[in-house]
Amino acid sequence: MMKSDFWYRFFKNKMAVAGGIVVIALFVVSFLAPWIAPYDPNEIDLVHVLEPPSADHLFGTDQLGRDVLSRMIWGSRISLKVGFVATGIAIVIGAILGALAGYYGRWTDSVVMRFVDIMLCFPSFFLILAVIAILEPSIWNIMIVIGLTGWMGITRLVRADFITLKERDFVHAARAIGASDIRIIFRHILPNAMASMLVAATLGVAGAILTESALSFLGIGVQPPTPSWGNILTAGKDNIDIAWWLSLYPGLAILITVLGYNLLGEGIRDSLDPRLRS
Repeated sequence: MMKSDFWYRFFKNKMAVAGGIVVIALFVVSFLAPWIAPYDPNEIDLVHVLEPPSADHLFGTDQLGRDVLSRMIWGSRISLKVGFVATGIAIVIGAILGALAGYYGRWTDSVVMRFVDIMLCFPSFFLILAVIAILEPSIWNIMIVIGLTGWMGITRLVRADFITLKERDFVHAARAIGASDIRIIFRHILPNAMASMLVAATLGVAGAILTESALSFLGIGVQPPTPSWGNILTAGKDNIDIAWWLSLYPGLAILITVLGYNLLGEGIRDSLDPRLRS
């Protein structure tokens, strides 16, 4: 598909464009956090504890008097970092295993896919909970564990692409001139499987952000005082009767962010789908 054709289909999809705007806005907010956050996210002000939204604190304050808006702005950095690092780990593992399984087939394919089946037998979130409970809760442990438990779907996608692509003429031509398997896999076939990986990565970022928020909400994710949408929600749970804003605003941020990435991923998939060509 020509690039112009892809962009035409993408911009024609209003929901995909809306998702892209949300994702870009999140990037801008996280990048400009030091300049646009009205307060220090960890500044304690015991005089203004659990104040509702006002002109001074647009999203109110938490149980320690910290500005919720500032903590949410800085928390967007955590979400992006977790989403991209965890998804990057999953993409690398999934691409390598899927490429080996799809290219070589036979016993290599059997071993890899049985391993995938075994991993899929374990509920990912409970597996992450078990590992995090053993390890020290930290942002790096969270990113690594989410990445190490999120590669199975990518492996299946890459394997399916490789099974189809390895029979194409350009692969036979590369073999005929003596190209090695490594060169054929990484130089000729893998770039042609990037479309599926891009869609999977976009959707994977949304899943990683949601998982991190859930872990932080349970108290075994990003640890205070580092701001995270999940641990702001925890404060909201503890004060739900008197501080509704602590639950509403971070909840909406998670909802809109995950929805934005999902819409963007689906829009990219639809724009790349050859069956939609006119």
